Amino acid sequence: MNNKFEAQSTQKNLSQEMERLKAEDSGDEEEEPFRPAPKPGEGEHPLQYNYAIWFSRRSQSNKTVRYDQNLKFIASFASVEQFWNIYSYITRPSDMTGHVDYHLFKEGIRPMWEDEANKHGGKWIIRLKKGLASRCWENLIMAMLGEQFMVGEEICGAVISIRYQDDILSLWNRSNDQSVTTRIRDILQRVLNLPPNTIMEYKAHTESMKDNTSFRNTDLFVR
Repeated sequence: MNNKFEAQSTQKNLSQEMERLKAEDSGDEEEEPFRPAPKPGEGEHPLQYNYAIWFSRRSQSNKTVRYDQNLKFIASFASVEQFWNIYSYITRPSDMTGHVDYHLFKEGIRPMWEDEANKHGGKWIIRLKKGLASRCWENLIMAMLGEQFMVGEEICGAVISIRYQDDILSLWNRSNDQSVTTRIRDILQRVLNLPPNTIMEYKAHTESMKDNTSFRNTDLFVR
């Protein structure tokens, strides 16, 4: 942010946006237009990539609404300071209810299987017990923004999916190269401090497009 006024304006807009998103979506609402991340201001710490945060909620009143119609843009950022300014105004995953998702993706990549950056890749999936979503989500996105996975441009984004009985964390990447996906898995286990017996699933987006599902029965037991 270039000045205090701009930061306060962004905070006000985020507060209004989050209040709007907390309400159940009817599916008829016009999608919020995407806004590119502002350039880092003087003294800010630029990230290696710009990122965008998205939100989606399955409509309970109209279940025929397409996934992309439920996808709402929240904000984008290009520096550490911009991220924290946004993150501090976003409801934590563990405090959300219903069938909702947060998506944090590199700017220019939509959180959809069919996106050009995603369609040849896949995602690692971990099913979480209730109460773990906020901690695991924050650990994951800190590692992602800090470039801890060390796989070049492979990482596309991350998703936390809040469900009624459990929650699901997933990390998306560009390709199905086994050496890349194995490295991502190993670092993901370390970042989340997962027990050695944790079951993790990798699912290619081409498979998801065929069966039209995101997840299989993946279990996680964290004590």
